Amino acid sequence: MNLETIIAFIPLTVLIIGALTTKRIAETMVVASFLGAVFLYKSNFFSGYIDMIYQTLSNSSYQFVLIILMGFGGMIKLLQESGALLGFGSLVHKFAKGPKKPLIVSWIMALIMFVDDYLSTLAISFSMKDITDKNGIPREHLAYQSNSIAACFCVLIPFSSWTAFNVGLISEQGLSYSDYIHALPYMFYPIIAAVTCLILDFGLIPKVGVLKSSYERIRCGGPSFLEEKNQSSIVNIEMPENTKESSAANALIPIIVLVIVVLIYDNDLVHGIIAAIVVQAAMYIGKKIMTLSDFMRFFFDGAKSMVNLALVICFAFMLSSANKELGLFEIVIGSVGKTVHPALLPVMVFIVVAFTTFATSGYWMIQVISIPIFIPLAFSMGINPPIIVAAIMSGVTLGCNLCFYADPVFMTSAGTGVSTLRLVKTTLPYAMGAAVLAAIGYLAVGLFLI
Repeated sequence: MNLETIIAFIPLTVLIIGALTTKRIAETMVVASFLGAVFLYKSNFFSGYIDMIYQTLSNSSYQFVLIILMGFGGMIKLLQESGALLGFGSLVHKFAKGPKKPLIVSWIMALIMFVDDYLSTLAISFSMKDITDKNGIPREHLAYQSNSIAACFCVLIPFSSWTAFNVGLISEQGLSYSDYIHALPYMFYPIIAAVTCLILDFGLIPKVGVLKSSYERIRCGGPSFLEEKNQSSIVNIEMPENTKESSAANALIPIIVLVIVVLIYDNDLVHGIIAAIVVQAAMYIGKKIMTLSDFMRFFFDGAKSMVNLALVICFAFMLSSANKELGLFEIVIGSVGKTVHPALLPVMVFIVVAFTTFATSGYWMIQVISIPIFIPLAFSMGINPPIIVAAIMSGVTLGCNLCFYADPVFMTSAGTGVSTLRLVKTTLPYAMGAAVLAAIGYLAVGLFLI
């Protein structure tokens, strides 16, 4: 291992060790991204770090995240202040009582909101946490499920933002939408992970690790939500006191409009959020639930509550960019070369892509880098390309589920209040169990179908 390879891994290593030791994600993210600038720009690191900030702010992907955060923050605050979330909670609570039904309802909601993982994680975690609390379900379970299946459904249902992005990339390699469809049966990890969440909801598999201890905490009279030591709240949108409950339709109609508009505009979540906020204004002001002045004040209060999260994600983007420039992506992905036996390629692609996604949080960028490498490699080895597409998407989903500084994990944490590290610790045993089964599946495909 040469010096450049060692240097490429240092910022990531500092982030992981620092986060696990201090449980302070934001601070360690800043340090790790700054180290990336030092290694990239050397003596000119100060100006280089500032350049990294400008590059992130001009990055269209980050701009998209920023708009989504501000829009969702305002929308959620309006749902709270209008009493719509209370009304929705009362409606759901009528037929979703007990230790299982609220989680099953959450699973179904994620299936309906498949168009985008941000939509799924934020909407479900914010709308269901009070319901799960009332039914003695630990927040860790809601957080684990919301985060895991959001990405799974975005991959498995071929009309989502993830699908659109991937199809655009594979089309540059001579593949098409039909090839993505043919890849779906081979997407072992998201299939197993989504099913695992559901059968866990029904109590058909045991609770282990952090999830088991969380349920034991509640059985002993403890709270559904555990405030962790040294945990700093990234987002603070608490239900206001003395809010008068209103009709559940005041929550359902804006969300339905959001989903419909997103589908109409090619899975663009920004169109959907703006349309939903306009509908909220028409409904809440028209019904005299609040004045125009109140509406704007609540919206801006909600948007401001997302500023901390937006800043942390900004540093995550900077770190991801530094990792790319240091060659971390190429070092890991390039380790799978033409010397790999064709039968082992699917399982190796799955493992390498999963690790790289976990290491960098760049689940979009990993697809950009890995597809032009692995699809031509599949063609040269005579391997059916949809199998490799499936292995890539399975790896991306696994890595995204476990990366504690990926933006979907941050958003789930914001919605549930569960820290990103605790969320990942809760997810880990179930995700790794699904990963082992998926790896066995890809090994079997390689041995018997290639």
